[in-house]
Amino acid sequence: MDPASEDSQLEDPALEADVFARDCGSREVLQDVTSRWGLLALGALYDGDLRFSALRRRVQGVSERMLSVTLQTLERDGFVNRTVLQSIPPKVEYSLTDLGREVATRLVGVIELVEGHLPDVEQARERYDSR
Repeated sequence: MDPASEDSQLEDPALEADVFARDCGSREVLQDVTSRWGLLALGALYDGDLRFSALRRRVQGVSERMLSVTLQTLERDGFVNRTVLQSIPPKVEYSLTDLGREVATRLVGVIELVEGHLPDVEQARERYDSR
């Protein structure tokens, strides 16, 4: 391989990302997206924009603090928009960015697959646990 083409490949961010590499930044982003609360927040926002309190009701079991941290992380990664609505008291609404919608679409597919095959998973667990 000639050095010029090797240099151009190193400059291409798509070629640099490798989630299986220990130090690749995509690994951190994948963790943010696939964490318990990240996945559920993105899945909930897939159905439409939500205010913080409605999002917290939708994602049952998440603490206010954990949801806040999760949304900040997803906003930092470029998956979520945070909009302060001019009202008294001020209200905050969350929505997916274009990138967030693309990711959420794939996550919702995984969620639907898991939900649709839950009986199969439960049977597999029973077989495993009875060994």
